Amino acid sequence: MTADVTIGTERLAAHPLRAAVLGEVHARPFTPIDTPRRVLHFAFETTGDRGEADRLALIAACAARGLPELPKGAKHHRVEFGAIALRWEQHSEFTTYTWELPSEPPDGIPFHPPAAALGSPMAQVPQPGPLLVAIDLHLTADSERKIAPERLFDRASLAAAENSDSTALYATDFRSDPAGFIRILIADRGLGAERAGALTQRVLEIETYRTLALLGLPEAQRLAPSVRRIETRLAEVTAATEGTEGLEANQRLLDELTTLAAELEAGAAASQFRFGASRAYDQILHLRLETIGERKVGGLPTWTSFLARRMAPAMRTIATLEERQTKLADKLARAANLLRTRVDVELQQQNRDVLRSMNERTRLQLMLQATVEGLSVAAISYYVVGLFGYLVKGVHDSGLVRFDPSLATGAFVPVAVLLVWWIVRRIRKRHIKGVN
Repeated sequence: MTADVTIGTERLAAHPLRAAVLGEVHARPFTPIDTPRRVLHFAFETTGDRGEADRLALIAACAARGLPELPKGAKHHRVEFGAIALRWEQHSEFTTYTWELPSEPPDGIPFHPPAAALGSPMAQVPQPGPLLVAIDLHLTADSERKIAPERLFDRASLAAAENSDSTALYATDFRSDPAGFIRILIADRGLGAERAGALTQRVLEIETYRTLALLGLPEAQRLAPSVRRIETRLAEVTAATEGTEGLEANQRLLDELTTLAAELEAGAAASQFRFGASRAYDQILHLRLETIGERKVGGLPTWTSFLARRMAPAMRTIATLEERQTKLADKLARAANLLRTRVDVELQQQNRDVLRSMNERTRLQLMLQATVEGLSVAAISYYVVGLFGYLVKGVHDSGLVRFDPSLATGAFVPVAVLLVWWIVRRIRKRHIKGVN
């Protein structure tokens, strides 16, 4: 499909995504199907590298049989070889193979021969991934309205309906046959090839998306015990918070809350895609049912009512668990914030006590230092006065000067004390200035 637009001799450059957007509308067109027809539909999980490996396998299979090649980047492909047609579609996490086979049931009995005897075409390509869906759909003529679904399916789980103008009846019991196929009957009462193809594709999509939507239920059931345990433990920790005192005890509770939050977030992150996909598939399923426009057949439940009754609890379980995860995460965050605030307050109190203790120790050190300085001044003065006394006595004994040595030494004591005190004070100021 051309993305650029030409006006006269000028070409208007298109947006890089214009071709993809235009092509998406025609990505999976309906193909006409002539009645009668037998359709075997398979859906495989092809996440990761499986999708590309499946594409390469299909390209190789088409090339080996001289069939039209798969276009580059195409998400769907249809090939015909003889009376058999293959429709291949690749989605985000699964790939479908739909085989259209000729149908000539003996005596007009649907689903004969069994699907297991008709599945040989699927063996022509490698299995692309784990099997999710296997459908045996029989499109058969019923212009005289003689087909009774009750004779073909389990009455306890039978769902049947007519389309909006009663030109077709479709029915299934959603149960696997001995070969593992879900059997679906479409009774053509005047559809035409185009409408038969559209109805067939929609019915196949309903069963495919039903299966994919329910993949979230096992994940919800797996996570439910963990969520319940976290909820219980959160209540216990919250109750314990009221009577807990001390930094160590509160820190221990905060660590436990952090561990619970990490466990919850790990489960939520692992299930986020699966739960979101289940919601999307469930919405597509209901859109397909609305498009068909069902009408009741006798006293049988329609597909819409049957699936609403059987699927609603499962989808509600998924939605409820997802909601519990969200609310529980908020509760854990609030509880952790409260405990963190308490821990911060206790840390501040401890820091305040430490600072108070440091101030007290500093005051004591200053007092001790002042005492030591006073003692050092007295001791140094004592030695200075003693030296001065020896000096004066020596001068007196030499006869150079006549005075009383004891009187001179006593008079020198105040001078020595003041001088030593002044020198010590200058030294201390110089040291303090150097530290600053």
